Amino acid sequence: MTDPAQCHSAIADAGAAVTADAIADVLVRTCPVDEWRGQRVLAIVPDGTRTAPVGLVFKQLFDQLAGSVARLDVMIALGTHQPMSEEAICRRLDMTMEERQSRYREVAFYNHEWDNPAALHRVGVLSAARIHELTDGAFDIAVPVEINRRVLDYDRVVIIGPVFPHEVVGFSGGNKYLFPGVSGPDILNFFHWLGAVVTNPMIIGSKWTPVRKVVDAAGALVPVPKACLCLVVRPDGSLAGIVGGTPEAAWTEASEVSRRTHILYKDRAFHTVLSCVPPMYEDLWTGGKGMYKLEPVVADGGELIIYAPHISEVSVTHGRLLLEIGYHCRDYFRGQWDRFKDKPWGVLAHSTHVRGVGTYENGVERCRIQVTVASQIPEHICHQINLGYRDPATIDKEAFADREDDGVLLVRKAGEMLYRLSNPPDWAKGS
Repeated sequence: MTDPAQCHSAIADAGAAVTADAIADVLVRTCPVDEWRGQRVLAIVPDGTRTAPVGLVFKQLFDQLAGSVARLDVMIALGTHQPMSEEAICRRLDMTMEERQSRYREVAFYNHEWDNPAALHRVGVLSAARIHELTDGAFDIAVPVEINRRVLDYDRVVIIGPVFPHEVVGFSGGNKYLFPGVSGPDILNFFHWLGAVVTNPMIIGSKWTPVRKVVDAAGALVPVPKACLCLVVRPDGSLAGIVGGTPEAAWTEASEVSRRTHILYKDRAFHTVLSCVPPMYEDLWTGGKGMYKLEPVVADGGELIIYAPHISEVSVTHGRLLLEIGYHCRDYFRGQWDRFKDKPWGVLAHSTHVRGVGTYENGVERCRIQVTVASQIPEHICHQINLGYRDPATIDKEAFADREDDGVLLVRKAGEMLYRLSNPPDWAKGS
């Protein structure tokens, strides 16, 4: 546990948003100019798959530090997502190209390179005994911890990013923007599979998960002093809260605000859910969040439809492998571990998160629900990867509206709000 006194926060009342002045006050206290003067500072921010006023906060931080620090640069915490163009990074930072070429011309932009060994540096190893302790005995393997070597060129790191319920770690934010945000593949693959073994419904929206413990233990190995600005963003885009401090302390407080902001409780399960995936998710790899956040409220035998007419690819980065292995429940892989153990564990984890809870007995896989994709991904590909198919042109979203009493749920912007049952079954109780 961490001491809340380590945090500086501004939490808005219901119906209000955190003001620019309140943000500035948190920044002044979290990133004091006198202590940071003359130092090289790296801001680590998420890519475009996270809704948050990252640009607003970065610009205010720049205004506060420019002229006092030696450098202020930006690294995109991609994890294994595709790199962002300079134009896309400017959009992420709410920055025009004119501003980029003038006021922010000295700021360097870097994309993380998770799959380039030359871009990584080992900061330590989590021993088998330590992993056994952190995972409550689920694993006994040593895990190398690598991070983007550019991080070590700076005197301080400041993480700026939102906190939402998350399928792998419980709640995003804090040290998660380092691991997997700017980490190497070994720890990335390990803790994603750890989350899959626990299962999405048991992890998502839970706080002190085994994965969070691993992420924080890895963060402790990074020798650069770290500050963190955790943002809690409402569905309408307004800022419900900002918490500054160490990654551990800031995340601890912000995750409680996220719990109050981002979880919707339903009294009944639904036999049909239309999950509308917004354009910020460009492939099924990222658009799978439309499943993760809704699986807990789909009835046994029900159907969740990932409605994403804009998506045309399974995964920009991992598409070839996903076409090979498909989408399956956790037990499908565990029951044939010799066949799959040498595949990237992070990809196996994604597969299970999209396909959901199920069983694999006597060579037969039985998934709890049907997952159907309504996108530009062709029907034969959907069937090849073990998902259902619907032509998005045949779907009238409004036909799913206002039918909750009939067991039909329409979610117009899926991926960030978590839906849970008021009285969940044992497989979805979490912690």
